[in-house]
Amino acid sequence: MYYQPTSVQEIIEVLALARQQNKRVKVVGGGHSPSDIACTDGFMIHMGKMNRVLQVDTEKKQVTVEAGILLADLHPQLDKHGLALSNLGAVSDVTAGGVIGTGTHNTGIRHGILATQVVALTLLTADGTILECSESSNAEVFRAVRVHLGCLGVILAVTLQCVPQFHLQETSFPSTLREVLDNLDSHLKKSEYFRFLWFPHTENVSVIYQDHTNKPPSSSASWFWDYAIGFHLLEFLLWISTFLPCLVGWINRFFFWLLFSKKKENSNLSHKVFTYECRFKQHVQDWAIPREKTKEALLELKAMLEAHPKVVAHFPVEVRFTRGDDILLSPCFRRDSCYMNIIMYRPYGKDVSRLDYWLAYESIMKKVGGRPHWAKAHSCTRKDFEKMYPAFPKFCAIREKLDPTGMFLNAYLEKVFY
Repeated sequence: MYYQPTSVQEIIEVLALARQQNKRVKVVGGGHSPSDIACTDGFMIHMGKMNRVLQVDTEKKQVTVEAGILLADLHPQLDKHGLALSNLGAVSDVTAGGVIGTGTHNTGIRHGILATQVVALTLLTADGTILECSESSNAEVFRAVRVHLGCLGVILAVTLQCVPQFHLQETSFPSTLREVLDNLDSHLKKSEYFRFLWFPHTENVSVIYQDHTNKPPSSSASWFWDYAIGFHLLEFLLWISTFLPCLVGWINRFFFWLLFSKKKENSNLSHKVFTYECRFKQHVQDWAIPREKTKEALLELKAMLEAHPKVVAHFPVEVRFTRGDDILLSPCFRRDSCYMNIIMYRPYGKDVSRLDYWLAYESIMKKVGGRPHWAKAHSCTRKDFEKMYPAFPKFCAIREKLDPTGMFLNAYLEKVFY
């Protein structure tokens, strides 16, 4: 059954019906998670009609919203009050309740995952109890529910800490893998939101700095280069490479030369720079590893590809950095982290051979103490998570207390908890 409630009372009634019929319940957000974390054969609740801004506190610079609001719809509301979120993921067509639940992140070693911007939230538990959670109220639940995996209850409302509205300048320029890895600390200090793209089968890297600016909006984007070349030509060549995998290395080098070999600059409101259009169907893995393991892991991934020329990898490998936190199942729990995101595109929807690349990458990530992004594909089980997360038993205890019958579980979460 599929429900689109318009009030808290309607959600309470759905949960009561689920208890009566012994059904499971899953809340779905924007539907951007390429894993099975939100799938169910029971009741599905879509929060899209509970999408209001409930309160804006300009003095504290905080906004309280219903959990179903899309961040894309929140940005213009914050603009009106001269506010912004200090960090965002690449996609804003995601709900406030969902984006925190899977540990969504961006980059910036002084910034945490998006859930660290949550200062309070309202949770409806399996038995119909409403809990107000913050550092001062239900604090232990709050440490768990900011990365909730959809298994602790229904998030009804979220209060986010904002900052004054700001503009960003994005500067991208070419470099090499060796230069970036040898000078990683320097790059991290130079730019507030530093990340880089490595092009597998090459030494090529595109460095991206994003920093506060007072410059007026400007853009170097062009339909011809971004769409005709960067999308349509690339998709066609990647489709050809499904028949001739040996072309992938050439494609990576060609597109670096074509689109990434010159310095580019653009500036705009922060949310317009942070977010960008995901044009391709793709398979993605994204793991957080200890920041100090960045060089070791990336060089080992490069060496694996060189040692196995039949294993091909599309560009880019995106490398981002995030501050540690104390959220129980945050991939950045108690450590500053490097996120290493690998992609295999699906040109015209066609599946691509990726298993060897996937398994080798996962092996390297586990070896250096990695933790997978909850919204992305991975093959981990409870035994893995018990090793990865010191607070895993505490989260399990909280989950079992809030949902003793497993109403909010599904096949994906059973692999996590059993």
